Amino acid sequence: MSVQLRGILAAVTTPFTADGSALDEPVVKNQVERLVAAGIHGLVPTGTTGEFMALNPTEYRRVVELYVQAVAGRVPVVAGVGALTTKDAVELAHDFQQLGADAIMIVPPFYDPLDLPTLKAFLTAVSDAITVPIVYYNVPGATGIRLTADELAELGEIERVDYLKDTSGDAVTLADLLASRGDRIKAFNGWDTLTFFGIASGAEASVWGAAGIVPELAVELWKALAEEGDLERGRELWTHLWAISDFLESVNYVAGVKAGLDLTGHSAGPARLPIQPLPAEQKERFAGILRAAGVPVVA
Repeated sequence: MSVQLRGILAAVTTPFTADGSALDEPVVKNQVERLVAAGIHGLVPTGTTGEFMALNPTEYRRVVELYVQAVAGRVPVVAGVGALTTKDAVELAHDFQQLGADAIMIVPPFYDPLDLPTLKAFLTAVSDAITVPIVYYNVPGATGIRLTADELAELGEIERVDYLKDTSGDAVTLADLLASRGDRIKAFNGWDTLTFFGIASGAEASVWGAAGIVPELAVELWKALAEEGDLERGRELWTHLWAISDFLESVNYVAGVKAGLDLTGHSAGPARLPIQPLPAEQKERFAGILRAAGVPVVA
């Protein structure tokens, strides 16, 4: 039986050494232990938060291998795949399955947007090469591929394309998918400031970069909304999680997440160039937001 993805899936960073030149491998295990102890339901390395676009082919595979080894089967690992050709995407997906990833999250080739038939052919080629579930990464701001709710649900007809991470920011389309098309594809929220909306509307998971900074709060929100139906408690938690999510969406996302890890004493190094670190005033503003949420700040 294939893995069932549900809950808070933390979109995790790729740790780099201080000069950004190499992977900081021991930090991966530290991150995993902290997130698993906090109750996170799954990890998503080598996605946008994991800077997949800044990794060379050897590093790309090594990051997934490190996360799989550190997790050791305790929660699912959903490895992000992003490539500009079908051949490269197929090879990455195949290699990640061989390394032990429980599922694959795949962003379609970017720069030259694919039409729907071409996108379906691309996903079918990847699906034919693996046996684990696929999460389609719907991020039109990066790929230029904008599909209707019905077209997105149509992707679920492809074998193994069981899930969808919606990072469109389009709450109406997400609501449509959740309310009327869940039998065709399971839609996860992937837009930070829509997390409360997505979970409350029935999303079975949220792929969330902020969860890597404040995993306890993220898990508590899931428990309140998805497991206990405690809307009042969920709103209380969301007041702070909204502020954290809104901040991250107001800056470069990867730089923001890595700044949050620095501030909370769980540094994963810098983002790779050309991404710049947050200016001091923005980092201090983020520190204030975290303190207001009751999160200990050490830097």
